[in-house]
This record gives sequence, structure tokens and C-alpha cells, in this order.
Amino acid sequence: MTGSASELARHLGDHAEAVCREYLSNGYRSGNYWMVGDVRNTRGRSMHVRLKANAKGPAGKWVDEQSGEHGDLLDVIKQSCGLVEFREVADEARRFLSMPLPPPRPTGAQGQAAATRGSPDAARRLFGISQPIVGTLAERYLAGRGILLTARERALRFHPGCYYRDLVTGETQTLPALIAAVTSLDGRLTGLQRTYLSPGLDPSGRVGKAQLIDPRRSLGHLFGNAIWLGLDPRMPIPVMAAGEGFETMASLRTVMPALPVAAATSANHLAGLTFPPGCRRLYIAADADAAGRHGIERLSRRAGEAGILAMVLRPQLGDFNDDLRHLGPAHLAAGLSDQLLREDARLLLPPG
Repeated sequence: MTGSASELARHLGDHAEAVCREYLSNGYRSGNYWMVGDVRNTRGRSMHVRLKANAKGPAGKWVDEQSGEHGDLLDVIKQSCGLVEFREVADEARRFLSMPLPPPRPTGAQGQAAATRGSPDAARRLFGISQPIVGTLAERYLAGRGILLTARERALRFHPGCYYRDLVTGETQTLPALIAAVTSLDGRLTGLQRTYLSPGLDPSGRVGKAQLIDPRRSLGHLFGNAIWLGLDPRMPIPVMAAGEGFETMASLRTVMPALPVAAATSANHLAGLTFPPGCRRLYIAADADAAGRHGIERLSRRAGEAGILAMVLRPQLGDFNDDLRHLGPAHLAAGLSDQLLREDARLLLPPG
């Protein structure tokens, strides 16, 4: 098998519904089609994916009736995972299909040049020109959500005028944004996530997200990496927590500041998270809905294969940030105490 784009797309089409359930988890099956909001896995029904070949065309082809976008399942993997280069997309497709991966890129000058082009460099440049969040709208946004991390975390920055392009209309604007670094385990910045913020205060006097269809955008090489809070690459990490959303994981870190946490930014990236050396126990943060269950199941299975004990933490409300905001840190800590192993609860949670 050569692994060309056409071959990979055809093999993915043979498993179209499984691909949709994995990468378009916010959608649902309707007859011979998978319905979802768009190729980036937004909730809705304007995009439909053909699940079985028929007179209209092969399985796996899709059209977004609202935006006019169309493509195949390789495009679905690319957009839903935030990938950039075809090699990344092909590697993820082969991983999903349990195909052998191609050999690594050459390490000579030509390979190094190829590796330095593209979005990881753009992510590093954007992070470099952003500023610490102390005293900014980003700090006020996090504080309004009960998250108090600014004095401890170096993964967070603020940009007062971050570029935003509407993927449907093509219109552009600049908005303030919380910038969160996505890094590998050795601390190398490989990408980032931008959370676009409203320039003004909401009726409650807080800073909210910008009124956009997708106020979060990711950039760079994300698969296997994460927004790490509390990571010290020089130290072993025997116990950690991982989940999809930054605010979910930052909420856990707020009440358990000694616990390293990883926000993988999506269910697919959560499933492929790289485990730190020496990890023995992994707590996986779940949301109340079932959209990320496949990512949790796959991560748990991989952890077990690596000899890591995986346990799922469940919020009392929609997610752990909901618990933090509406129930308070003491209530959140008490709910976590009942789910952590006793030795971890004693070390990670405040007394009482």
C-alpha cells in the first residue's frame, strides 16, 4: 500500500461511519448520511457526509450546504484535528486505520528545512509577541471563571489584537485573545490555542468570549502534545490529569495546584496524548455529555497498555469549570476527594 491520498480516502470511506463517530462526534446519523454543523465538528446539520456509496458518489464525500465547502474524509481529519501538512493528516489516518506508519523524515538539512516551515513557527512567533496576562483582559476573563493561575503558569499569554478570519465569509478582524501554549513533554512549543475575548465587559461586569461561532482556534502541531499546566520536564510525573478543554483542566489545577494537568484541546488529541516518563496514574477529566467518550476510551486503553492506571473524574454539573463557578472551589474539592485514590487526595487536595 503506497498510502497515497486517494488510497487513504478510499480506505477511510470503507469505514465512513466509524470515521464520523470519531472525528465528527457532535453529529449524528440520518439515513445514509452523517449530519453535523461543519467539518470542524461544530454542532448543527448543515454538513452531511455520505456513509455508503450510491449513485450520487462514493462513501466519505461531504458537502457543507451553508459554506459551500466539500471534500473527503482526509479533509475531515485535517480540519477536526487542526492539522496542517499532508504528512500529519496521512499519519493520523493510518493510525486510525491501524496501518503501519511511514519512516520518519530525514534528519539532514533538507529534512530540517521542511520541519521548520509552517504553523509551529507561526505559533512560536505569535506566542513570542504576546505579553504576560497579569493585569490584562485575559486575567480578568480567567478570574471571572474562577480560574486563578496567573502567578504560577508560563503557558499563558495575552495578545490585545489577534487576527481572526471568518472561515465562511472570509472577513477579518482583530480581537483580544488569551493565548495558551501547546508544548511537547520536553517543553518545546509546537502550537497554541487562541481564545478570542470580547473587548468590553458583559452585563455582569466580566470579560466573556467574543461573540463568534468558533471563539477558539488552534494552530500548530497538536497531536500528542497539550497545554501543560504544572509540567516540569526535569522532574518525573507519577500522577497527572488530562482532558479536552483548557478551562476544564485549569479548574482542576486551581483546586489542586500540585497536580500537573494537560489540556489536549479536542477528543481526538486527547486520545493520542503522549504520556510523560514515569507516569503511574492518570486521571481523565470527563464532561457530562458523551461527545468525548471515544477519546476517553481510547486514552484509557492506551494507558492500560502502557501500564498506567487510568481513572475517570466526573463533574457534578456540565464540566469542572461549571462546578468551580457555580458550586465553588470547596465543593469542587470535596467532589474530587471522593473520586481520587486516598493517597492522591491526601497529597493534592487542601486539608478539610
